[in-house]
Amino acid sequence: MQLSAGKSWSLRRTADKNGLFKMASLDQIPPIVGPMAAFHGASEAPFDDVVTFKRLLIEQFQGYSSAMLLDPQFAVPGCIDALDASKGLFISLEDPSYDLVANNERRSKSAESWSVGKIKRMGGNAVKMLAWYRPDASAETNQHQQNYVMQVGDACAKYDIPFFLELLAYPLDSDSTLKADDVNRKERLRDTVLQSVEEFAKSKYQVDVFMLESPIEGSDAPGVGHQGEEHIQPVFEEMARLANRPWAMLSTGATMAEFNKIMTHAYAAGSCGYLAGRTYWLDTLAHYPDWSAMQADIHQNVSYYIQELNDITDKMATPWSSHSCYSAPLEADRAFCSRYADM
Repeated sequence: MQLSAGKSWSLRRTADKNGLFKMASLDQIPPIVGPMAAFHGASEAPFDDVVTFKRLLIEQFQGYSSAMLLDPQFAVPGCIDALDASKGLFISLEDPSYDLVANNERRSKSAESWSVGKIKRMGGNAVKMLAWYRPDASAETNQHQQNYVMQVGDACAKYDIPFFLELLAYPLDSDSTLKADDVNRKERLRDTVLQSVEEFAKSKYQVDVFMLESPIEGSDAPGVGHQGEEHIQPVFEEMARLANRPWAMLSTGATMAEFNKIMTHAYAAGSCGYLAGRTYWLDTLAHYPDWSAMQADIHQNVSYYIQELNDITDKMATPWSSHSCYSAPLEADRAFCSRYADM
């Protein structure tokens, strides 16, 4: 595979100087709006308060990050001036809500009046799109999700901007009989993650970087070098084989300690970095609307864990540019201007 000039340059912008992804996820909306609205006893959170919180997160986390993931509803219009210009900027495409159909199946869609082209034109370095996916969902839902990802992949190729695909499993109504400690539930998570990666690794989707949830629950991850590793590590190795391109791990609600252990397994399998969000800032909302307490909580309790994760990343992660699928260099000849794609 050969990366275009635009995608190659933008991927460099989203990684640190060593080619590692240390990305902060600040695009979430419901986990922030929900608690704020509940505090006020209202159906909507104050727009200015959501923006203030996202600005606080940007200011606190960007010093540890190679790139920041922002949403176009609050963070981009309200906080873009707080972002360090040396950091990569990638922006979410999907609507935080989704269409629900029978069996609690989720169908993704783009945010209203938002597009890949707009992300490119406003200066974004990459497009992030979340696809909810269950291989055992109905054929109609899976076809919808596959078509949507293909459309985004085509648009990212057209506008020459990297496509970061976030894949997440979710519960169907048919899962209601599975208990939290059920072996079948844990096997279903593993199989769902692996089968989803296998599907979207196909070339027709044009995914440049995967952002993946752990196929193993955080509480079951012992960490590399600890007892039980031999049962866990092969699952991560299989996920890496199926992805066959740079990939980063999602924190997906794991505790800070659990996520750091998960990352040792991911890095041993070749992961290029992480995208962390709620794991690091969700508990801070318990102090809302005491902004001083919220800032102190992040500074005192969260910064240590992020630095620890970055230390693990520096020691163990694989640079995205060293991935074998992107080993072909740009073609260097006098025909570049005429050969390079038009929008």
